[in-house]
Amino acid sequence: MTPGDNGASTPEDDDPFGYLYADGQARGAQPPSGGGYGYPNSVNRVRSVGQRQYGQPAQGQQTAAYGQVQQGAYGQPSAHYAAPETFPGGAPTGAQQPASGGRGGGRSGPNTKGLLIGAIAVVAAVVIGIGVAMMGGDSSDNKAGGGSSPGTSTSQSSRPSQSASASPAAGLPETDAKDLQLGGTASVASDVKGAQAKGGSYVGNLNNVGASATWTIGNLPEGGAYTLFANYSVPGQDQAMTLLVNGKPFGNKFNLANFAHAADGDIAKGWTHSYVWLDLQKGSNTLTLTCQDGDKCNVLLDQFHLKKGHVKG
Repeated sequence: MTPGDNGASTPEDDDPFGYLYADGQARGAQPPSGGGYGYPNSVNRVRSVGQRQYGQPAQGQQTAAYGQVQQGAYGQPSAHYAAPETFPGGAPTGAQQPASGGRGGGRSGPNTKGLLIGAIAVVAAVVIGIGVAMMGGDSSDNKAGGGSSPGTSTSQSSRPSQSASASPAAGLPETDAKDLQLGGTASVASDVKGAQAKGGSYVGNLNNVGASATWTIGNLPEGGAYTLFANYSVPGQDQAMTLLVNGKPFGNKFNLANFAHAADGDIAKGWTHSYVWLDLQKGSNTLTLTCQDGDKCNVLLDQFHLKKGHVKG
């Protein structure tokens, strides 16, 4: 744009400083006094502070169908010159709160409440697990087979070691089977080699109902949990006999299995040991191994001994 008269044009082309030039003054340009550009009937775009109503249609406009604006009365500002925020879908008039829970409504902040609840749940689970572990403990060394509770008896454990005999505990009772009170057809013999008892003697001929060997313990220092070990031999086949503790049948048969893996019929190679967990009383106790109906009693008994607690060897 050059100073001077450029001919009739739109208000945007009016020179706001035309009153400074002679040709502008000839056309009636005057210094601005009311907020206009200086030309008569020039477009006044200046608004006083607080005059514009944000979010409302411009003066003289009425909202019609979506996307259209009704032209106001004659002489009112044209919709083309209205503030952009007055158009439907125009610029936002202020800060908008993001939609909650819906898609496309803006990205909300992290769910700190949910994260806090999840963290608390994890910590609680860890604390509970530690508490249970501390209360339960590792009882693997105190269980075998079906396990036992305090004051009750239990059956023998899984397979013992393959040594010929288990070492007796110092200070606790031990005995050779030949020194036991025998009943029925049970008798002492020594013709099969391998027994650990004095003179290589053992108790045999137990394979008849009613045959038995009874161990009377008269000086047990204290009552509680004990493990009874038996050294024996079987002819390459698993055997099982009835155990009486203080005259009462024990819960399960005394397992006298072929832990030595001897060949069938080779009783000289079948020497091994087994054990059973039981509870005894202080002082006198009787332990009887007997052959009853349904038992398998082809066994040579060598020695017995006790260990304190429920142990495996």
